[in-house]
Amino acid sequence: MGSLIRSIRAYTIEISLLLALLASLGFFGYLGYGLIQPSPDTIIFSGEEALGYVKTQLEFGPRVTGSEAHKQMGDWAIRELSERGWEVFIQPFEPLETVDARNILAVNGSGPAVIIAAHYDSRMFADADPNPDNWTQPVPGANDGASGVAVLMELARSLDVAASGKTICLVLFDAEDNGRIPGWDWILGSRFFVSRLSALPKCSEPEFAVVVDMIGDADQQVYREGNSTPFLVDAIWTTAAELGYGEWIVDAPRHSMLDDHTPFLEAGIPAVDMIDFDYPFWHTVDDTLDKVSAESLARIGRTLEVWLERGAPYSRTN
Repeated sequence: MGSLIRSIRAYTIEISLLLALLASLGFFGYLGYGLIQPSPDTIIFSGEEALGYVKTQLEFGPRVTGSEAHKQMGDWAIRELSERGWEVFIQPFEPLETVDARNILAVNGSGPAVIIAAHYDSRMFADADPNPDNWTQPVPGANDGASGVAVLMELARSLDVAASGKTICLVLFDAEDNGRIPGWDWILGSRFFVSRLSALPKCSEPEFAVVVDMIGDADQQVYREGNSTPFLVDAIWTTAAELGYGEWIVDAPRHSMLDDHTPFLEAGIPAVDMIDFDYPFWHTVDDTLDKVSAESLARIGRTLEVWLERGAPYSRTN
């Protein structure tokens, strides 16, 4: 009888250990499903750091092209990028005869050039605000402008440029956001930039361009944009899904946009627009810091970081 009891106890222990092992494997399998685990010494894109960059931009006030606040914000970006070790170039232009503007280009790395871009101006008038009394007020531009810039500024800190095997060209476009205002038009900075591509140091023949715009919304929904180059969209959205971001970077089409990717497409350069156009505070006075989340910024930034550090792979056959 004693030997039987000992056998039962041993069997029970073995079953318990097996169940614990299976539970452990199941748990860690769940944690790892769809996720790419970085090595301990890797610098990771930080949504909190990016949110701090949004806050800093808003502290300058509305960044309307040609305004003093806009100039100060641009000077800050130039200093930050330079201090991160990026080579910075300024491309001045005049969207209007009485207005000075400038695109800001930061370059790092070697190999084929790729462009990652955002616009850094904010809209002159909040003419989509539900209150007509606000239509002549400037837009704070927390999501529409500052969020995309914040992603680029944090990539300048976290991206392993050498691992990408690319020349990374971070571009802050000016004068994007004043369409439908007399004397102005949309995407003036990116149009000027592409029209002068041949003169750009190290970035004159880009392999592709990725534009990030309005991607910090706390209620994030970044769908496939209808005019973007499909094989690049496939590659980026696949990376987002592998990171577990499919709920927010949605693998389905929705909007077709005129945005800063448009001049690249017109020039025959593959381009993607990552944009969340389901944003109720677009061009209103309520486009403020509280509408932006660190988590949303991190999903976009981490997706681009991982994809670029893999060498930005894509397949034209998709």
